[in-house]
Amino acid sequence: MRIGILTGGGDCPGLNAVIRAVVRKSVTVHGDEVVGFRDGWRGVLDADTVPLDLSAVRGILPRGGTILGTSRTNPYAMEGGADRVMANLERLGIEALVPIGGEDTLGVATRLSEAGVRVVGVPKTIDNDLDATDYTFGFDTAVGVATEAIDRLHTTGDSHHRTLVVEVMGRHAGWIALHAGMAGGATVVLIPEQPFDVDEVVAHCQHRFDSGYSPIVVVSEGATPKGGDMVLTTGEKDAFGHVRLGGIGTALASVIEERTGREARAVVLGHVQRGGTPSPFDRVLATRFGLGAVDAVHDGQSGVMVALRGTDIVRVPLSAATARLKLVPPERYAEVEVFFG
Repeated sequence: MRIGILTGGGDCPGLNAVIRAVVRKSVTVHGDEVVGFRDGWRGVLDADTVPLDLSAVRGILPRGGTILGTSRTNPYAMEGGADRVMANLERLGIEALVPIGGEDTLGVATRLSEAGVRVVGVPKTIDNDLDATDYTFGFDTAVGVATEAIDRLHTTGDSHHRTLVVEVMGRHAGWIALHAGMAGGATVVLIPEQPFDVDEVVAHCQHRFDSGYSPIVVVSEGATPKGGDMVLTTGEKDAFGHVRLGGIGTALASVIEERTGREARAVVLGHVQRGGTPSPFDRVLATRFGLGAVDAVHDGQSGVMVALRGTDIVRVPLSAATARLKLVPPERYAEVEVFFG
């Protein structure tokens, strides 16, 4: 069998582990040929491929990023794009496609599956916001990076008696902020699912100062004040219609400084959370996803995504996996609220 594989959307730690697992099992167990498409769906549109044999994936398990490259290309956003994809897959003799990505990448995969392409998706989102899977790889690494940053910022904040506002990834879901804020002992954690009261945030910071320590505020990039809007870095949108977020940390630090009379600084972790070597948890999860995808392909499955349920790798319909985002429920946020102030 000739299997195509691609990585779309934002990069995250663990992508190379998936690629390695798909190639290793396909080649050594089934005698398949694996073809990599460069830069996500752009590679399929342009028939830009690279052969993936055992030597090509040797040593990539601990590497961050993706050896195939990635992009946010949307074939359905351009005239004739879907037809080009279908024609290239047929010309290249691709019998099954394994796209690795989040809601946008897998949304394209869902439409291709409905058009007759054999597709088995692998979930990838650093925000951990894909429904139908308990965890996605990359999330654990991002939380580890953010927690280490918070640990370090506690000491410099206390030394200078200043507030430090740590802005982390999380467009619509605050999983990274929730986990890193709890693990790092943040004074306040702000997430997109729960619009925040600025007066309450300032009060928590002042209480922390009054106790002899300096506050750490962890905020998701998509968090908003009550009655306010998301802070945008630009008005630009990507091929899937998403605006670029960012700036809430800086805006919040300015308000806290003005109201407490103490210096406040914003620290935007940004792409640092995406980079570097994946954690052991993410390496294992990504590897198991890759192995599970190959099993699904050879079982004749299509229009499905591999997912983690408890400790098991299961298969779920792609349409269900991309139907809605997995948001932080109120009861999980209530757990971290106990430690505010």
